[in-house]
Amino acid sequence: MTRKIVIPGEVIEKGENYLPGEGTEKKDDEIVALRYGLAEESNRLVKVIPLSGVYQPRRGNVIIGKVENITFNGWILDIGASETAFLSLMEVPRYVNKGELEEVMDIGDMAVAKIWAINKRGIDLSLKSRGLGKIDEGMILRINSNKVPRVIGKEGSMINLIKEHTNCNVTVGQNGIVWIKGDKIEDELLAKQAILFVTEKSFIDGLTEEVTKWFGEKK
Repeated sequence: MTRKIVIPGEVIEKGENYLPGEGTEKKDDEIVALRYGLAEESNRLVKVIPLSGVYQPRRGNVIIGKVENITFNGWILDIGASETAFLSLMEVPRYVNKGELEEVMDIGDMAVAKIWAINKRGIDLSLKSRGLGKIDEGMILRINSNKVPRVIGKEGSMINLIKEHTNCNVTVGQNGIVWIKGDKIEDELLAKQAILFVTEKSFIDGLTEEVTKWFGEKK
């Protein structure tokens, strides 16, 4: 089945063989959409991926957040989820004096971080991995978090294609915030355009070929 946009109440598949997944329900032998989004079927499981909505945080996600507040033992970051996230002093890979937190990161600063725990208190972040830390330069782009899998591509195929053609380093946060860093502003703008092209065409098949063709026309 090719991916298609469905509306609530629309019949996606008919037949006893299909199972209802996320965003769908079974009525008699029909799988019906419960929300607006992209219907897809995998191993007879039918689900609807929402095309818009709030980011749903998951443990292990790499995200990009903005420092909203500083407490005596860490930073509070807005990561675009329904609750805020906390980065503890203990999760920064260098020694930080308690009185000098804003020297590491100040309010308004952006950082690449990893979600290491989600509990009743909220979301806990860490910077203790390669590629994580404060963002100093480059360009920030916001996309719908549901489009992130398409921008990354299967096993990173799409994002690698974009990096290759633009000579930029691109970090895609699972929460839909993208950090683009290149040597030249033109390269960063080209990477930004490419990512926006992917998000606009995210529902078409053969997207990698389309993007390759798009780069060919741009050069």
